[in-house]
Amino acid sequence: MALNLLVLPFVVFRLGVAAFGVAGLVTACVAPALAFSNALALSTTRELALRLEPSERHDARRMFATAAVLALAVGGAIAMLFALAGAPLARLGFHLSGSSADDLGLAFVLASAGWLCQCLSAVFLALFTARQDYRRVASISIISTVVATSSMLLLIPRWPQASTFLGCQALGFATSLVLAFGWSRRVVGEWLGRPTVDRGSLGSLVKLGGWQLAAQSGALIAAQADRYLLGALLQPQFVGFYTIAQRLEEAVYIGVLKVGEILFPFFSALQKETDDRKADLLFRSSWILNVLAASALGGLIPVAGPLLHLWTGAEVAAEAQRVLVILSIAGVLGSSSNVFAFYLLAQGRSSSNALISLLTGVFTLATSAIALPYFGWQAAGWSACFGMIAQMVTAVILLQRRFSLSGMWLRLIHFVLMPIGVGIATALALRYGFRSAQVDQAIGWWYVGGLYLLAAGIIFIVAVAASRVGRYRAACWRDLRVIAGRFLPLKAI
Repeated sequence: MALNLLVLPFVVFRLGVAAFGVAGLVTACVAPALAFSNALALSTTRELALRLEPSERHDARRMFATAAVLALAVGGAIAMLFALAGAPLARLGFHLSGSSADDLGLAFVLASAGWLCQCLSAVFLALFTARQDYRRVASISIISTVVATSSMLLLIPRWPQASTFLGCQALGFATSLVLAFGWSRRVVGEWLGRPTVDRGSLGSLVKLGGWQLAAQSGALIAAQADRYLLGALLQPQFVGFYTIAQRLEEAVYIGVLKVGEILFPFFSALQKETDDRKADLLFRSSWILNVLAASALGGLIPVAGPLLHLWTGAEVAAEAQRVLVILSIAGVLGSSSNVFAFYLLAQGRSSSNALISLLTGVFTLATSAIALPYFGWQAAGWSACFGMIAQMVTAVILLQRRFSLSGMWLRLIHFVLMPIGVGIATALALRYGFRSAQVDQAIGWWYVGGLYLLAAGIIFIVAVAASRVGRYRAACWRDLRVIAGRFLPLKAI
């Protein structure tokens, strides 16, 4: 996250906002392919997590071999389709011509190749994720990001084009594939199998992955709707402004999401637990992640203007700070459903996840289609808020049907609605307070970083203080003390 944030101003300065916007459009066009690769990775992870015993190693190898075939065959066909048809369709749909369109062909080829490497590496990474070996997952991610960032610093000054930026990203994905393949052979070689199709394994992957494909499609529509409409209605530079704001919010959001991803294999291993035990762990995990999301994402809201001013310049700050605030609010709202989504997926209820994602995509796309033509590009982001509200409401309704527990609404209010509501309200109050104090001109990175940490800390304290009221205050405080005891060398906690 840090390397991506550090390199982006350099990329924008060298490419220009318009070329960076074209790169954003190419990424948005290839993004639907992530529906397949993400669904395959999640379904493979779940099936392998259910086959951890040595006696089930043969079934695990057949599952991996089938997933590898799907990644090679289906993934290769998808990559070929985008590489050949992407550029002509983008020129037509986004009205690109002249210098902005000259680089499209190579840009789509490199973006498609990068996605294919990502798709293949996801199958190998599922081996480590299923075993909850997060040290190697993190190492692969860090090394591949370092390679991608270093190549950008070396190559973009020489070839300042959108295709260079996308090629450097593809190089990072290729590094991830090489590392995942090499380490999997050395560490979990007994799980590997030659790519072959096993009908039983294929049926298990498709049963879960089919609905998950629909779920991922809805989520991608929700994430990319504004880029598509901005590209179709306005000039590429507005896509660039939006991409810059989204990249900053997305980096923090993904950081929170990655923390929550550890719950997926954990919930997958709770198949034999009682509903009361599952619900207890579900809501307590949700509270922890909601407080973290409200603090990390809410901290962006008060410092949006100074941060963008230092990061990418005065022009981008003037254009994009309002969008960053709205996207940060949407990120906090969206984080409320992440734990529920991991639980539903781990329990094999991928149809519920598909319904949540598709409704989110429909609300997001409909709001964008209505708002952007009338209110201009800065209305982008409001659609994400409406989509996340629809996502949260749908998740609550599905969970209410899943668990027939007493005090269900009290749990939802205490563990879900309270931390995100208090976090958003506190962040907006801090933004108003900072503006009233005329904290608009950034002195330096230390100044903006200090303001962000101060805002995030205040939001965290207020959210935790609010949780001290209510029936479940003891559970929240106990979990917080346990987590703090893991990281802080204070025996008195």
